Amino acid sequence: MSDQEEGFDAQNAHDASGKRDDAYETIKIPVPSESDPTEDNESEPGASGGAHETRAEEQSDQSSSSLGTNDDELMEEVTPPEQDSDSPREFEKRYLTEYDNAMQSTKQYSDDYYLTFLDKIKAVKESLKISMQDSSATVKAVLLPVGQEIIMSFKTDSILKYFKDHLSNLLSVPPDVLQIRCAGMILKNNETLLQHGIKPQDIVQVEIFSILPDLYPIKKIHGLSDASQVITVRVQTGIDQYQQVAVEVIKSDFHKPFLGGFRHKITGIEYHNAGTQTVPKKTLEKRNVFCRDTQTVFQTKKLQQTTSTTSTQMTKIGVYVSNMTDKLVTPGKYFSAAEYHAQRLAAVIVLQMYYRRWHAKIVVENLRRQKMLRLKWEEQEELRKRREKEEWMKLDYYRRHNPQTKEDFELLYNALELWWQEEVACINQSFTGAERKAALCELLEKETQLIASIGRHRHIAYMASQEALVQAFLDKCSAPKLWRRFDGKIIEMDTQFTIRARELQNIYKCIMLKNISQDERLDILLTLKHTVKEHECKLTQEILELIDREVDLMMRGVKHHNLEGLRKRISTLFLHYIKTPLFNPEVARHLKIPQDPLKFYKNIYFCHSCQLYLPSTEFAVSSTSHRIYRCRNCINLDNETRQRESFLKYRCLLQRLYYSEADYEDDAKIAFLMQLQDIQYLTESIWAAQSVLSAWKDLTDLAMVRWDKSVEWSPWNCILLTKDESAAHLKLTSIEEGYEPLFIHKIKHKHILAKNYFSQIPLLASFIHDDDEVDEIREKYHTEATPHFTESQRSSP
Repeated sequence: MSDQEEGFDAQNAHDASGKRDDAYETIKIPVPSESDPTEDNESEPGASGGAHETRAEEQSDQSSSSLGTNDDELMEEVTPPEQDSDSPREFEKRYLTEYDNAMQSTKQYSDDYYLTFLDKIKAVKESLKISMQDSSATVKAVLLPVGQEIIMSFKTDSILKYFKDHLSNLLSVPPDVLQIRCAGMILKNNETLLQHGIKPQDIVQVEIFSILPDLYPIKKIHGLSDASQVITVRVQTGIDQYQQVAVEVIKSDFHKPFLGGFRHKITGIEYHNAGTQTVPKKTLEKRNVFCRDTQTVFQTKKLQQTTSTTSTQMTKIGVYVSNMTDKLVTPGKYFSAAEYHAQRLAAVIVLQMYYRRWHAKIVVENLRRQKMLRLKWEEQEELRKRREKEEWMKLDYYRRHNPQTKEDFELLYNALELWWQEEVACINQSFTGAERKAALCELLEKETQLIASIGRHRHIAYMASQEALVQAFLDKCSAPKLWRRFDGKIIEMDTQFTIRARELQNIYKCIMLKNISQDERLDILLTLKHTVKEHECKLTQEILELIDREVDLMMRGVKHHNLEGLRKRISTLFLHYIKTPLFNPEVARHLKIPQDPLKFYKNIYFCHSCQLYLPSTEFAVSSTSHRIYRCRNCINLDNETRQRESFLKYRCLLQRLYYSEADYEDDAKIAFLMQLQDIQYLTESIWAAQSVLSAWKDLTDLAMVRWDKSVEWSPWNCILLTKDESAAHLKLTSIEEGYEPLFIHKIKHKHILAKNYFSQIPLLASFIHDDDEVDEIREKYHTEATPHFTESQRSSP
């Protein structure tokens, strides 16, 4: 190729590159990246320009290469075969003509190529503009944990920081505390919805929660309407033209009427006619029309004058008026305004009479209904009281015939004491002298028999309770480890210690079985022998000797009832073996007796009655006692032999007091400091064991409630009433309005007696000293007079 051709090609290439540079300076195509969206938006023109410049350079290289190949082909086509030319001038002219044609075709080809490339870029730009216009998506934000939904439209190419700022203004929470979660992923501030695969016109649900729920909790937004939702709908407005429309969906809060429809004969589906979406007008509620205002007349005076005057036509000269249609009107009785108002008043009186009659019937009917309800309620209450009394008597009868607990035996001894007092009173009235002594001796024998019978029942109950305690203890030791998962299910796990405890429990149950065959008993003893052989000590050797002795006696044919004592010894020793932590490690967690001997020296007190050293839990200490003297067993034994009192009713009264004070939930303390002896003294000594209103003496029907319900219960703020009276007392709003001053003075006097007694308790004295009323009483009766000392004057000797 010649220098002229090369210069021409360079000029064409330079022109083409200049056109490309001009074209790329005006085109800006955004390129999404994974960096910050704000930086991407700012760097899009440069990045896109550089990308397209690189692409343009590649295209220019390809075009130049193609142009070079085309030039070569054209030169090959234009270059004549090797032959002799006619003349140099003709050859040069023909060569220039063909070269010009080739250059024009090449230039036309390159111009068409670059025009096509520019058209493609313009199409991409227009499509991006359209996509940018329609880049909004519907975002459904769920506020956690309140569960409120907020639906709004948001652009997919906008950063989520703007969305978070908008929610921060609505929730009054700092934006740094809010977190956005979508499909289990936490969305960052510099990210967009487009980066997470959310396309325009899509519907996405995100969750909004606070990372500091204690300081900045998310609350429900009351300004937003829960009955409406906004969705974005894409509507086609023309050929390849779409428009976004925000549609508000209003949930209907009224029942739409049925407007008919039709049913498909083949499928059986019913189609109802659609109703209008206009919210119907709510009718105003009518005010009370049955009142005196509706029957009251308000008189108003107003002048009335016709708007146009009228006239009559009479016969005169030149005018004839026919009188054929005239009527003769005679005046009637004159009806004055006073008579008219009197007639209206009479009609109103009639209406009021009928209305009052109707109103009186309604009032009487309501009174009759209330009376029936009252009588029915009283009947039900009477039936309930009778049923409770019967149940209490049945329970008391069952306790007396089948005593199981300590309270049951207290009832038996109390009944025995009442029976003995009645018999002694009858003997003293009926007999004297030797006959009285003989009757008392016979009564003593009966009493002795009854006490022996009660003792046998106590022994049976004690053995049954001991067996139940042993079984409960073994169940605790063999129970698996339990814990609750987050979803509420319970997980159980067995350790090597619990498995060992369960094996020993099964062996103990087999040893305690009765009425089994000799072979089965031998198998059980053999299993027990192999289990005990694992450890060698004095206890295991004794168990093995007893097992061998029982096997030998069974082989000799000894009867089963003669082996009961030996089997009892084996079971007792094996239970001791089970309770030893060396052989059963799990039992160490449930033993009440500490394994460390040094712990025995803590909280140990001496009982002056049974001469034993016992732990502090074995002593019943009242709130007024100053030292520990007798244990619980000695106190119960003294009660059974001397007084034989039953404290069950006082326990029930104290339990009802605990329940009633717990229902107030006002952090009451004094009521839960009261012991059984305190409530007994308060009931018997202060309130005489009867209701202060009705003098009812059955303690099962009495309850001790607050005198002033706004102040916590205390011995100086209580009153003893029946259950019905206490319920009525607690409904009073004012004590001064409900009771007479004399009765209030009587209650205040009992409160002062209670204060004087319970002030001996140091803990309760702190509550009493805070009372201003006690200070006033002390100041009133306190004498500040100091004694005067007089010196006697004696004469000196």
